[in-house]
Amino acid sequence: MSGHSKWSTIKRKKGAADAKRGKLFTKIIKEISLAARLGGGDPEGNPRLRQAILAAKAENMPKDNIERAIKKGAGSGEGGITYEEVTYEGYGPGGVAVLVEVMTDNKNRTVAEVRHIFSKHGGNLGENGCVAWLFEKKGTFTFNKDDVSEDRLMEIVLDAGAQDLRELENEFEVLTDPLEFEAVREVLDSEKMKYAAAEITMVPKTTVDLDEPKAIQMMKFLEKMEDNDDVQHVYANFNISDEIMERLS
Repeated sequence: MSGHSKWSTIKRKKGAADAKRGKLFTKIIKEISLAARLGGGDPEGNPRLRQAILAAKAENMPKDNIERAIKKGAGSGEGGITYEEVTYEGYGPGGVAVLVEVMTDNKNRTVAEVRHIFSKHGGNLGENGCVAWLFEKKGTFTFNKDDVSEDRLMEIVLDAGAQDLRELENEFEVLTDPLEFEAVREVLDSEKMKYAAAEITMVPKTTVDLDEPKAIQMMKFLEKMEDNDDVQHVYANFNISDEIMERLS
């Protein structure tokens, strides 16, 4: 399984009892506020804001928190910090390509922290463009195998305009063009197809296989990077065998 899928699965399993829920809420609130600032406070006309609100609801964020974040971003709230989006690129343990998306009010502080995490965990921060070409933006829907029929899912998503359906160890993954993501979601919701996760993400074109020591190092690197308050998303093109993952779980 490639890095974007494997790491997402690990995070979902941890998420139910994650003591860092407050930190997750902070990241989602920043995304909601920026989306509202860039595209307006009406989710019907702002797909990015609509996606951020759905992510907030999936984490059971209180409605008042969501509304305050929208008002702050759209300019009708009180005060607030102006955040800037930056993407850093580099190489992690084992030469894995890594993209780090941050939202920061101080780029000097953030780049120093990101560089430190790379170097401390056997990687290095690279130049812009050094690994971005190894990824492509896709919409993804993940389904637990116990929740859906593969044949029924295939029929629905292909008719809805999805690009591919992949079988993973315990899940099915549906890939879409980002522009078709909302249309596919609407069809899935109307058909009451229960997905475990839905997001627009960066999918690696190729992957790097990691042995157990490098896999351990990679997991620690990802946890430390995502623990940073400014980091919104981390994408990597690693592959870890299911046997190794079972031992690490």
